[in-house]
Amino acid sequence: MSALVGGIEAGGTKFVCAIGRDGEIVAETRIATTSPAETLAAALAFFEHQGSPAALGVASFGPIDLDERSPTHGFITTTPKAGWAHTDVVGPLRRALGVPVAFDTDVNAAALAEQRWGAARDAGSVVYVTVGTGIGGGAVVNGRPVHGLAHPEMGHARIPHDRTADPFAGACPHHGDCWEGLAAAPALAARWGVPPQSLPDDHPAWALEAHYLALGLANIILTLSPERLVLGGGVLARSGLLERVRIDVRRLIGGYMPSGEIVAPMLGDRSGVLGALALAADLAR
Repeated sequence: MSALVGGIEAGGTKFVCAIGRDGEIVAETRIATTSPAETLAAALAFFEHQGSPAALGVASFGPIDLDERSPTHGFITTTPKAGWAHTDVVGPLRRALGVPVAFDTDVNAAALAEQRWGAARDAGSVVYVTVGTGIGGGAVVNGRPVHGLAHPEMGHARIPHDRTADPFAGACPHHGDCWEGLAAAPALAARWGVPPQSLPDDHPAWALEAHYLALGLANIILTLSPERLVLGGGVLARSGLLERVRIDVRRLIGGYMPSGEIVAPMLGDRSGVLGALALAADLAR
């Protein structure tokens, strides 16, 4: 039997901390994300109470520094989350627990979990995209999360924006009308003046949303050619939206190449913390 490992899904509103093995969680707690010192102390208290795991994986909101040669490796860097910019996450955890710590983005970890135990188990390459308060994307190829100069920031890709059809300027504070700025939940709310969950299924918002999501996904497909695309997040919970996106993606690809399978997550809202456990398990081998 494999060793027990620890995982943290470090989110902007909550930290989900878990102990488990082989995709099974045996103990779990949720901690409100307050200040870095308070939040990390509460996470450490959970793991110390459970007994130190063989390794720890952290799946974090970002941007984060994944370059092991960097003096700020293991840090959350330029996040707009108040009080969390330039925060060392890995250092305090490693020092207090005395175990190796793996660090990656929450969406890379979610992609890893869905490939290992969820909706992409038979796929060699997978992209996980979440659409909620932001848009994030992670990619896994041959069992390894994709990194480069930093990590993928798919939500901030630039997509076509017809300002005649949609004069909305965009909601991203950095880029205005990037993918996230046009299609995340805050963009929906700002464009239509109401929370997106209150919009009826036949509202024109959803045809536009499907179009914008498909534009971003088409770029991902043409760039990475993943065997499976897993779409999660609160916005995708809208009835019928996923099928609209599939139709629009096929239209945009135009038969030029296979568009892969576009599916819902199998692990639901647990993909992030399970991905953190997968990161830790790979480190503990």
